[in-house]
Amino acid sequence: MARRVATVGAFVALALIFSYVEAIIPFNFGIPGIKLGLANLVIVTGLYFLNYKDVCIISLLRIFISGLLFGNGLSLIYSISGGLLSLIVMIIFKKTNIFSVVGVSIVGAVFHNISQIIAAAFVIQTSVVVIYLPILMIAGVGTGFLIGFISSNLLPILIKQNTRQFH
Repeated sequence: MARRVATVGAFVALALIFSYVEAIIPFNFGIPGIKLGLANLVIVTGLYFLNYKDVCIISLLRIFISGLLFGNGLSLIYSISGGLLSLIVMIIFKKTNIFSVVGVSIVGAVFHNISQIIAAAFVIQTSVVVIYLPILMIAGVGTGFLIGFISSNLLPILIKQNTRQFH
């Protein structure tokens, strides 16, 4: 139990560090609202290293704490909607065993953006924002690929380290 709590705490801390880095060093892609999603590296990696309950806890804690520290009410709404939908979709796609880590990450990024557009349409009470969706989906494919690629290369290291500790 103590090991599980420590692992979840370490993953939350790492996700918060990545959120902070993104808050202070914005990765400007020339289009407003597009982010690299560094904290999602922790979530995607966690999907393959931890159980789903722990990943949900990590995701929710990261969203709420980073929202309080680095965001505002609106950013919290967008983060919750995007984070929850993308996590649910990634869990579903991972369970199918059809997609690689990269594929699961891309699907998560795309659905994160879809959810944020839906949330924005409700918040500003207009569907005009949907016109922005194709741009965000293209960006989601790119950032999802990058995060998935990094995660797929981290996983063997984590798994090797984890098995070495208990043998």
